[in-house]
Amino acid sequence: MAIISPFRALRPRPDIADRLASRPYDVLNSTEAREEAKNNEFSFLHITKAEIDLPETTDVHSEAVYQKAKDNLLRFIDTGKLSEEAEPAYYIYQLIMDGRKQTGLVCISAVDDYHTDVIRKHEFTRPEKELDRINHMLTTSAQTGNVFLACRDVPEVNKIIAQWKDSHKPVYDFTADDGIRHTIWVINEEKKIQLITRAFAEKVACTYIADGHHRAASAAKVSEKLRGNEDAKFFLTTIFPASELKILDYNRVVTDLNGLSKIEFLSALEKDFTVTPSSTPVKPGKLHEFGMYLDNQWYTLQSKQGTYTEDPIGVLDISILSSNVLDKILAIKDQRTDKRIDFVGGIRGLNELEKRVNSGEMQVAFSIFPVSIEQLFDIADSGNVMPPKSTWFEPKLRDGLLTHLI
Repeated sequence: MAIISPFRALRPRPDIADRLASRPYDVLNSTEAREEAKNNEFSFLHITKAEIDLPETTDVHSEAVYQKAKDNLLRFIDTGKLSEEAEPAYYIYQLIMDGRKQTGLVCISAVDDYHTDVIRKHEFTRPEKELDRINHMLTTSAQTGNVFLACRDVPEVNKIIAQWKDSHKPVYDFTADDGIRHTIWVINEEKKIQLITRAFAEKVACTYIADGHHRAASAAKVSEKLRGNEDAKFFLTTIFPASELKILDYNRVVTDLNGLSKIEFLSALEKDFTVTPSSTPVKPGKLHEFGMYLDNQWYTLQSKQGTYTEDPIGVLDISILSSNVLDKILAIKDQRTDKRIDFVGGIRGLNELEKRVNSGEMQVAFSIFPVSIEQLFDIADSGNVMPPKSTWFEPKLRDGLLTHLI
């Protein structure tokens, strides 16, 4: 059963929370982070993307970047921008995006649960991304990135959270520049803390990583390196009930056609798909339908019979694309390590796919129908993993509002 614990969060002064909170480190490149943090001394990006405070030629994985992150974190603490909670607490984190509300419990989850598969995974991770967060955690002695977990609804916990929200004032409540509203409450009553901890220990057989596989894997490896450090035996998580979650598409862009001409590539596709030119951008509206952007033209790809199986992995659209296009035609065998492929979250829209191809950086883009939360659970329960970057969750938690020190 799931082991969770309250913790003493490092968190900002209420008057600067909206300026300090930043988008997750892994949804921004260095250029975007520099622009977003420009003229904002409070931005938590100075800690999670510390290369923005160094020359642009600096290697983002260099020791100088991690040391700068540590220096900036200490400066934020010394100047009172951040301070640590007096006593361990749970936190309620509510997000509202486009009128849709989702509310999670911020806690620390046991690294042992990660190792024993009580915390279940559905993706492999990329070694270089793990190493980046390992170095960041070890140097800063902090877990700045929140791992987004999902679980099947626990009525007792849902009730406690709803009642607490109704009867207590939030410590933070602001709408970010992207229109997403972030509201946080502190649960600091010992009886309620014990009830929540017990409910997870008795009612929750497992939780599922929705977003943050690299952060979770890195925290587990940091724990091994810091044996004896009690804080490092847990890592920062926010657990959302499945009934409130929605998964967006996670699309692909590829640098080249593996030596094929456009005509040869389209001909190869027609063996497994019905290929139809489209006069408008294609956002798939059903299973086994794909959009493709190539040479200023959108196409609809419809899977033919025999291109997929009905097992939990084989039926996924990302598996169909991976097997019948990325591997079979484009010779991309390992999406975790192949530099010819990149991933674009659905929140960025189809315009981002067109932009990446039209710039000449990429040659072809694919839009994909999103995975469902039940498909994610089925795959994780079966012990299988999806192709990397198969799910994109929105809205995303902001970094900096709640940090776990180790």
